[in-house]
Amino acid sequence: MAASEDSLRRALVEKQSTIESQGNAVRALKASNADKKAVDEAIEKLNALKLEKSSIEKQLQASVGGNPGSSVSKEAFRQAVVNTLVGRLFFIPSFKIYGGVAGLYDYGPPGCAVKSNVLAFWRQHFVLEENMLEVDCPCVTPEVVLKASGHVDKFTDLMVKDEKTGTCYRADHLLKDFCNEKIQKDLSISAEKAAELKHILAVLDDLSAEELGAKIKEYGITAPDTRNPLSDPYPFNLMFQTSIGPSGLSPGYMRPETAQGIFVNFKDLYYYNGNKLPFAAAQIGQAFRNEISPRQGLLRVREFTLAEIEHFVDPDDKSHPKYSEVADLEFLMFPREQQISGQSAKKTCLGEAVSKGIVNNETLGYFIGRVYLFLTSSWYR
Repeated sequence: MAASEDSLRRALVEKQSTIESQGNAVRALKASNADKKAVDEAIEKLNALKLEKSSIEKQLQASVGGNPGSSVSKEAFRQAVVNTLVGRLFFIPSFKIYGGVAGLYDYGPPGCAVKSNVLAFWRQHFVLEENMLEVDCPCVTPEVVLKASGHVDKFTDLMVKDEKTGTCYRADHLLKDFCNEKIQKDLSISAEKAAELKHILAVLDDLSAEELGAKIKEYGITAPDTRNPLSDPYPFNLMFQTSIGPSGLSPGYMRPETAQGIFVNFKDLYYYNGNKLPFAAAQIGQAFRNEISPRQGLLRVREFTLAEIEHFVDPDDKSHPKYSEVADLEFLMFPREQQISGQSAKKTCLGEAVSKGIVNNETLGYFIGRVYLFLTSSWYR
């Protein structure tokens, strides 16, 4: 059985300490003009220790970052895939003849075909098979709606600025990148330090602005491009603001998600459904988020298509008539307690998760199962 990551880190620290001691011994022998044979034997022992350290480093590299012998890193592979997709016109940086805009992309002919097929299958799998009520609502949303939903006040990410150039970065991304870099590439850090960094990654989304800022200062994180100091984190609203009408007196936003159009129509949809619960409403459409630092191609963009469902359940009866169809599904689950404690995700039967309260109720369990079946479907093969 392969050694655990923690034991490898401990072994690496111990080996480094032994190497330093042996190095001091070699220097002492040389300083005292010791017998050449004794010096050579000490150097030979030092070189053997360095080889042992190199072996431990390779095992640790494989444990945290894949095959150390591979000449292609994950980032290089990702970039190669992106270059291929762009080269074959699956997607293209928008407005590139004018320099482009980060986080905005056009779909080319093959990209449009793939997107159309994915959305058609999503509509078949969810909307048609579950008899959902589909709606299509405007992208421009009055401020009053998004004020009521909390988006005007709280739809934010924490941002920091390069104090000299003014360049903006997402604070949590900088801390996340730092932790991953240290864990994966700094093989000299102790097992305790690695565990601390892993814990930060597990609770990253729960850190306040003050806690995030404190960690950035504690680890000496600076601006990636200039190494300049960073400001304290502060909230930045991710919605694109606009105005409705020529007067400019009616503020609005480009919707950051499609849920609001469903919620504001609840009363009419409830009536359409015969004044009965439960029922589900679905919408496919564009959404907009003014991301602080768009990156990794299509994974974080400023305009994108959402396919969203809101299922309205009777609060007194959260059972589902088709729950038994998915109860026996087994797949990886990662409950909050396991994330915070640093444990790994593990395969769990959906029915067991519902019965233990890991998943709150049958209706939620049913749709988790349906999403799993959608993601693992072979329709595209």
